Amino acid sequence: MAVSVAGCATSEQNQRAGTGALIGGGIGALAGQALGHDTKSTVVGAAGGALLGAAVGTVTTPQGGGQGQNLCRYQRRDGTIYTAPCEGYGGGGYNSGGYNSGGY
Repeated sequence: MAVSVAGCATSEQNQRAGTGALIGGGIGALAGQALGHDTKSTVVGAAGGALLGAAVGTVTTPQGGGQGQNLCRYQRRDGTIYTAPCEGYGGGGYNSGGYNSGGY
């Protein structure tokens, strides 16, 4: 095959949600401990902060040009990496039932 998949990159939305959950969980744990001074308050604060942080990270993700497509990373035979819509997920890679080599 002219194009081999280097691996689909984690979507920016998933990355932002994970980062938001980590930051929110840490802040929530600190706030829970400061307000309740016990383990239960720390755990509840961490859980609430993680949920809120993940939601904020997801909602604030910019939509790449408004297309809403998942992008994957591919590697050409010469070793160069490029990004294109993921094959089989509504975009790119197929042309009239065969692979679109595009000169790669």
